[in-house]
Amino acid sequence: MSDPPSDPSVGTSSNPSVGTSSDLSIDADAARDRLCDTHSERVAATLDCAAAVAAGFETTVGGDPATRESRAVRSALRAALDRAGLLEAFAALLPDLVDAAGGTMAAPPVAGPPYVTVTSTGPVLRATLGGTRLVVRIEAFAVVDGAFVWRDPSPSVAVRAVVRG
Repeated sequence: MSDPPSDPSVGTSSNPSVGTSSDLSIDADAARDRLCDTHSERVAATLDCAAAVAAGFETTVGGDPATRESRAVRSALRAALDRAGLLEAFAALLPDLVDAAGGTMAAPPVAGPPYVTVTSTGPVLRATLGGTRLVVRIEAFAVVDGAFVWRDPSPSVAVRAVVRG
């Protein structure tokens, strides 16, 4: 089963961290900036893991390594992130992202769903804050015509954050 592509209505502006109007006190931009700035080494390591996974792709889309095998991408990326200690690191840094966004977590997160998951495009960090949810993604792979494509994204392109109600 394939992961659904990212919601095209979210992040269509030059700043992909556009939140909903359900809770204007949660600042997704601040969470995104904190991840890119304070935790940049984690983002770089994530993209390194994704590059290693992409090195095993046997097809290309537009000259970039690609695959249509969602499950294979997801499992290989999850294994690479786990070996690098990044799943635990994501759980540990999630409260800092929530704090930067102006929220408070009710309980400490764990390195698994619903707080930290791995999709075919990359890891997703989630924090439920009252009636809203802060969702931070590191989109290592782009979805192009149903294929997962490695385009060697920069951290500023790969990291996206939204607030959903």
